[in-house]
Amino acid sequence: MSADRDPSAYWQANVRLILISLGIWALVSFGFGIILRPLLSGIAVGGTDLGFWFAQQGSIIIFLLLIFFYAWRMNKLDQEHGVDEE
Repeated sequence: MSADRDPSAYWQANVRLILISLGIWALVSFGFGIILRPLLSGIAVGGTDLGFWFAQQGSIIIFLLLIFFYAWRMNKLDQEHGVDEE
């Protein structure tokens, strides 16, 4: 880690990224798939309602996208704080 950077800033940014990612995943899987399902039932997607789609497919797709986003963002964060692998 470079001398002018604070190590706690790296971990603070890392934890913030994790919490935001978990919040998005919880909102999509629990919020849209369970809590907001009755509100989303009137919107049709692929022959079924949007709430069911989020419960069955949407949360999985969002989870996979979050994995790729987290890996990409952590690589950038590592470079910014001088702890990258290269």
